[in-house]
Amino acid sequence: MRIEKCYFCSANVYPGHGTMFVRNDAKCFRFCSSKCHKNFKMKRNPRKVRWTKAFRRSNGKEMVVDTTFEFEKRRNVPVRYDRELVASTLKAMERVSEIRAKRERAFWKNRMSGNTAKNARDTALDIERHLELVQPRKTANTTASIAEKEKIREKLKVRAAGKKAMALQQMGEKGGKKGRKESRLIPAEGGSMGMSLD
Repeated sequence: MRIEKCYFCSANVYPGHGTMFVRNDAKCFRFCSSKCHKNFKMKRNPRKVRWTKAFRRSNGKEMVVDTTFEFEKRRNVPVRYDRELVASTLKAMERVSEIRAKRERAFWKNRMSGNTAKNARDTALDIERHLELVQPRKTANTTASIAEKEKIREKLKVRAAGKKAMALQQMGEKGGKKGRKESRLIPAEGGSMGMSLD
């Protein structure tokens, strides 16, 4: 059983599923769904459509370079049937899939490692923006005065500002401050198009 890959999104296309488009030059394009087929007919680039594997690979969201991908390549060399060879191949396939899963988890963990500081900053910003929605904890005397509630809210505001500063500091340590890119345009001398600005 040969499992083809969708030309657009790289999903598996099993026998009897999907559609195949044959161009005038006899090149075959297989699609897993009408969605992929329509996008292909609209001449969309799979690397620019966010839900495709091509986009994820080209933007560093999935592993691209790894030795486990070498095993998946198609080899068009006929091999004489050998029962022991088939058994050892099946064992090796299971082991390779385990190794790949482990490496993909490590890759994902490494990619997501910078998100903790970003999430902390975002939550601190949310608290700052919507401080009026934050309710103080229930205390023994439930009839707290407005002044006490304001005092508690002020404490929350200070705490949120501290968390935000700490998150920004962590983000600065991780990736370094990304300054604004300098313009590549050459600054013009004098007025624009010969008009005086006075």
